[in-house]
Amino acid sequence: MIPSPAGARVWLAAGHTDMRRGMNGLALQVQQALGRDPHAGDLYVFRGKRGSLVKIVWHDGLGMSLYAKRLERGRFIWPAPADGAVAISASQLAYMLDGIDWRNPQHTWRPQAAG
Repeated sequence: MIPSPAGARVWLAAGHTDMRRGMNGLALQVQQALGRDPHAGDLYVFRGKRGSLVKIVWHDGLGMSLYAKRLERGRFIWPAPADGAVAISASQLAYMLDGIDWRNPQHTWRPQAAG
């Protein structure tokens, strides 16, 4: 799991992004296309065109970090292609990185009685 501070917000960049970009290119996209400060401590998540790769840019106050995750099967659930960013919670990000539909996670069955 990505070590994010308690107050950090998670932003999904709507649409798809060129995954050849590194942390500097993605931070520039945060600043220019999304109109946000990439050094504010928030996590910015980008998805490639195929949908199986995401990159996360995060500035922790000391330096910029770039995280990447590729699903071997399936695709990451993403908002409809549009401009801007969508805010999600850190727990929704954890669901997404595990390949679970973060919009409507399904709870597992729990027993109703102990005996």
